[in-house]
Amino acid sequence: MALKTYFVQECDTCGRNLQVRVEYLGKLVVCQHCGARFQACEPTRKHPRTPASQSLLERADKLLEQAARSGINVG
Repeated sequence: MALKTYFVQECDTCGRNLQVRVEYLGKLVVCQHCGARFQACEPTRKHPRTPASQSLLERADKLLEQAARSGINVG
């Protein structure tokens, strides 16, 4: 049985620490907590990421749209 190697990376949107497989370096991954997509990068390097506020606003817009379609009053 082959062992898989992981590293820890913080989600750009929700800030949770995620275990990411090394073979996903440089690829888009999805946070299992909030559903945000971001690029897996080497833990020792600062990665160029989109501003967290932009990602958070995009996520908030999607959630508001979903709520409106469900008939939930958010205003």
